[in-house]
Amino acid sequence: MPKDAAVEQFAGLVRALKARDGRSYEALGRRLSVSGSTLHRYCSGATVPEEFAVVDRLALLCGADEEERRALEAAWTEADRARRRAASPTPTPAVSAAPESNPEPSAPVPSAADPSAPEAPRARPRRSALALLAAAVALVMIAVAAALLGHPTRTDSAPAPVSTAQGRTAAPLPFTWSIGSQLWEGGCGHTYLVDRAPRAVAPPPVAADSGAWAGTHGAVHGGEALVRITVQGRSPSDAVVLHGLHVRLVDRAAPVPWNAYRMDNGCGGAVTPRHFAVDLDRPRPLARPVDGLDASGAEVRKIPAVSFPYKVTSSDPEELLVSARTAGCDCRWYLELEWSAGGRTGTVRITDGGKPFRTSGTRGRPAYVHDSAEGRWITDPDSGQTG
Repeated sequence: MPKDAAVEQFAGLVRALKARDGRSYEALGRRLSVSGSTLHRYCSGATVPEEFAVVDRLALLCGADEEERRALEAAWTEADRARRRAASPTPTPAVSAAPESNPEPSAPVPSAADPSAPEAPRARPRRSALALLAAAVALVMIAVAAALLGHPTRTDSAPAPVSTAQGRTAAPLPFTWSIGSQLWEGGCGHTYLVDRAPRAVAPPPVAADSGAWAGTHGAVHGGEALVRITVQGRSPSDAVVLHGLHVRLVDRAAPVPWNAYRMDNGCGGAVTPRHFAVDLDRPRPLARPVDGLDASGAEVRKIPAVSFPYKVTSSDPEELLVSARTAGCDCRWYLELEWSAGGRTGTVRITDGGKPFRTSGTRGRPAYVHDSAEGRWITDPDSGQTG
C-alpha cells in the first residue's frame, strides 16, 4: 500500500532534523527517551508518534527555531490524522437473512382498498443505519482533529493533564528560576551603547546599580551580554534534570549607531568562570560549554566546563552563566531551558522580565571611558578614535 503523503512529509522533516544533528539513532534516542529503532521508524514513516512532545524535543535538541517547530507540529497533526484514519475499521453492512432477489412465498398482501386490512409496515431504506454509523464516526474524527489543532506549543510551563470539560490546565513547574541580566565581566568590565552625547551621560555606576543606570539611559549591551540563570528544585529529594539550553533569535538587524561607553574599560579579573558561549552572529546560535580559568594562584588552573544534563533539588541549585556576543548585529534573543522530572517534560522560556535580551555590536562606534579626575567622559585612547 502506498505511504500517505502527509506521513511522508512529516517523516521527511524528522529525517532532516536527524541529519542536521549528525548523531546516530541510538545516541539521539537516548536523549529523547526512545529506542534507536523507534526513532528510525519515525524517520522512515513506518510509525507516527502518538504525541508531538517527543518530536518537539528532537526539534529543540537539533536547534530548530520557532517557525520550524510550528511547521513540524502542523505536519505531525496531518500525519496523525492519517494514522488514525488507517487504524479505524471500515464499517461492514449487515447481511440480510434472506436474499432480496428471491423472496420466500408469503401470505397474500391485503388490498389497499380493503378498510379492514392492517397497515403494511413501511420499508426503511437499507442505507439509513450505515449513514448514522458514518455520521457518528465523522463526529468523533472531527472532535479528535479539533483537539489536536487546539493544543498549544508550551514553552513556558510543564505539560499538564487534559480535562475534557475545561481544556488544558497548566501544572506548576517542579523548580524555580531567576536571572541576572546586568552582569559585568569580573564585576567591573562592560560596554553599553547609549544614544546620547557624552555630556548627557552620567558617570559609570557601581556594578550593583547597573540595572538602574542602563534603564535611565536606554542602554543596550555592547558587544557582549552576560546572563546568569539560577535554577532550584522545589523538593530536597525529587531531582529535576536539566537537559539543554537553547538560543532563540527573535530579530536580527544592523548594529545601532550609538556611542559606546565602557565601564572602567575592563578589569582583568583573576577568575573567569566556566560558562556557555553564544555567538549571535551565527545563523543558528548554540550555547556551547566553555572552560573557565583561575589565575589567582601561582599558575593558571583550568576550571573544566560541565555540559548537560544537570540535576537540581531544593538543596542543590545550579547556576548557568551565558555569554552572548556579537560584532555584526543588533540581536534580540531569549533562551529555552529543557527539563524533565517525575515523568513530566517541558521547556521554560528565559527572558529579560518578559522581553527578549538585546545585544548590539560596537564595531566602528565612537568609544568613551570616564576620567574620574576630570569628572567627564573622554575618548577611549585604545579605540583608535580621535576627538
